[in-house]
Amino acid sequence: MPPAALSVHLSIGQAYAWSVFKPPLESALDLSGTQSALPFQLGIVMLGLSAAFGGTYVERNGPRWAMSVALVCFSSGFLLAALGAATRQYWLIVLGYGFVGGIGLGIGYISPVSTLIKWFPDRPGMATGIAIMGFGGGALIASPWSARMLDAFGDDSSGIALAFLVHGLTYAVFMALGVLLVRVPRTEGAVVPGAPARLDGPQVSARQAVRTPQFWCLWVVLCMNVTAGIGILEKAAPMITDFFADTSTPVSASAAAGFVALLSAANMAGRIGWSSASDLVGRKNVYRLYLGAGALMYLLIARFGDESKPLFVVCALVILSFYGGGFATVPAYLKDLFGTYQVGAIHGRLLTAWSLAGVLGPLIVNWVADRQEEAGKHGPGLYGASLTIMIGLLVVGFVANELIRPVSARHHVSAPKELSDDEAADSADAADSSGAGDAEPAAK
Repeated sequence: MPPAALSVHLSIGQAYAWSVFKPPLESALDLSGTQSALPFQLGIVMLGLSAAFGGTYVERNGPRWAMSVALVCFSSGFLLAALGAATRQYWLIVLGYGFVGGIGLGIGYISPVSTLIKWFPDRPGMATGIAIMGFGGGALIASPWSARMLDAFGDDSSGIALAFLVHGLTYAVFMALGVLLVRVPRTEGAVVPGAPARLDGPQVSARQAVRTPQFWCLWVVLCMNVTAGIGILEKAAPMITDFFADTSTPVSASAAAGFVALLSAANMAGRIGWSSASDLVGRKNVYRLYLGAGALMYLLIARFGDESKPLFVVCALVILSFYGGGFATVPAYLKDLFGTYQVGAIHGRLLTAWSLAGVLGPLIVNWVADRQEEAGKHGPGLYGASLTIMIGLLVVGFVANELIRPVSARHHVSAPKELSDDEAADSADAADSSGAGDAEPAAK
């Protein structure tokens, strides 16, 4: 199951390497930094929305169906973006990479998560870390790969188009491996993608979960943590270049692409490392680390980042490890609060926080940088205000995490009644379509 999850998440994790395409697109199509962020921002918005609206269907139809939908949408988005770059129609790049590809991001992101939680019920943090690790590590492959293609094909519109085309075709083949490998676990002789045959502990439906204060506190926690991380990630390559542009050792384009790859490695390592640690120290404690220490790292970059490259790089790596760890830990946090009954659907609804953060993070960093540049500032001066805002957001997230308490029993569903006739039928149909065998459906 881990290879099945990684084949999809390593592919859709390319989104974190978008900053490699920003400078060539800005030059080739005469775009501002805010404009060149639009495909990435729309992609993250669609990730959250498609996960929210598609989470229930993923639970009902099983992971194989979800991964197939993700494959078609994500690869088609790159092909549309290639057409847009070739014809110099930027709206096609936004539509393809952002809208169509973003749907593939959302469905592909949640498809393995609830499945791996069911495979490893005693280690939910580790399980979600495995499932989501690849998304953080996607840029580790895509960033240097994209930079090499742009060097080979050229950084004009035709070269960008060819790079998009190669991405779309390659990822289609790679994601197909996950579609072929994925299976749902057998539980007491039954195969039920939507819900296990036996549910231990308190269980809360997706409909009830969104009516609890715990869901919305966790929504705020995720939104703040993601906004703080995604802002630096989306503009990583230009940011490190600007911070050291006036020094005796400026950062080259290839070194900036390497920095993006390093951030991706930290993002990936944080997802498996911190989420596994949460199985030992608890979800709330590990989020205290993400939000509290993350604010300290941003403060160090704002005050001393331009004086030391190692300090800048180390602080950025720590921030991105917390960013990745936050994503990987949140499904286990949901499982602790709401049970496994409809954890995939609840996770999908929670990812709307990512949609907002995907707009806020890049918007804050890019808009502030554009305004500061118009005011005549340069280098680190472009980012001082946005870094201060990020610190404030992390403090808000820290407070929201402290407010989370166990869910009241009045929101729990009764175990014998948790599957309606329609849900049981949906689960049985999904089992037949997921390649999991001919097991009998679970009794209500």
